[in-house]
Amino acid sequence: MMISIDWPLFALGLIGGALAGALFFGGLAWGMRLALRTERPMAVLLPSAAIRIALLLAAGMWVAGQGAVALAGFAIAFLVLRLVMLTVLRAGPSKTKPSKGAAQWN
Repeated sequence: MMISIDWPLFALGLIGGALAGALFFGGLAWGMRLALRTERPMAVLLPSAAIRIALLLAAGMWVAGQGAVALAGFAIAFLVLRLVMLTVLRAGPSKTKPSKGAAQWN
């Protein structure tokens, strides 16, 4: 028996997951930048995390309502985007020519 996949629904999940991931990680970057500029970073980080998590769950629930295939696409796109972002960000700037005054964190 062959499993039939609804490809347009899977594509909807992929697009939704990529969009949700981009907004989630964009919000994380923005929240971290704001938090690092304030005296009380927790006042920025906690609401930022709560909003991002709530919106991600709401998007995931909407996609899950479309079907399991869409939810699989959503999860795959989110995780692939996360993996790509971590790989790019961990690589950091080019090691050949460090910028002036750049702190070494690793």
